[in-house]
Amino acid sequence: MSKLGKFFKGGGSSKSRAAPSPQEALARLRETEEMLSKKQEYLENRIQRELTLAKKHGTQNKRAALQALKRKKRFEKQLTQIDGTLSTIEFQREALENSHTNTEVLRNMGFAAKAMKAVHENMDLNKIDDLMQEITEQQDIAQEISEAFSQRVGFGDDFDEDELMAELEELEQEELNKKMTNIRLPNVPSSSLPAQPDRMPGRMSGASSAAHRSRAASSRRAEEDDDIKQLAAWAT
Repeated sequence: MSKLGKFFKGGGSSKSRAAPSPQEALARLRETEEMLSKKQEYLENRIQRELTLAKKHGTQNKRAALQALKRKKRFEKQLTQIDGTLSTIEFQREALENSHTNTEVLRNMGFAAKAMKAVHENMDLNKIDDLMQEITEQQDIAQEISEAFSQRVGFGDDFDEDELMAELEELEQEELNKKMTNIRLPNVPSSSLPAQPDRMPGRMSGASSAAHRSRAASSRRAEEDDDIKQLAAWAT
């Protein structure tokens, strides 16, 4: 069995050791990432230094140049290994963060489900139906009360409309009779009009008399028309 297998087997055989919390495991992984990042920076500097030495010695000291290039290759190999390790740790950290998030979500959902169950245990559907029916009845009563308040309240207004109309017609007829009696009729002249002297004999005298009678009739019609207009204006 390899040493790595013995390590994992020995670590897992201890039942007394409790499993670390997600927060503790995440903290350890972040520390490891930080350490490897510093190691990366160190190796990159060493690679640059060895490359500078190899260029410096060049053909003058081939042995020293080759040694610098060998060290550079080893550092590059370590750097590649660290890059792979960092990728693995980053993947593991993200998976652990997601698992921790899912665990917290599931736990909170469980709490919510228990709370809803506790609330619903104290609720009865039949009681809810009765409550809603009672609320509806109270709303109907409130509506009836509002409508009753909004109606006009009459105090002693129970009169017969027909009797009131008959009384009003009598009053109007009395007022009409009073106005009819106060209308002044035109006065008829008591004396005869003076006769005009005949300016022309025979035919001219007859024509003058006819014209006089026509003017008198027109005057009487005008006065009668004025009286009728006054009576019509009062009636309207």
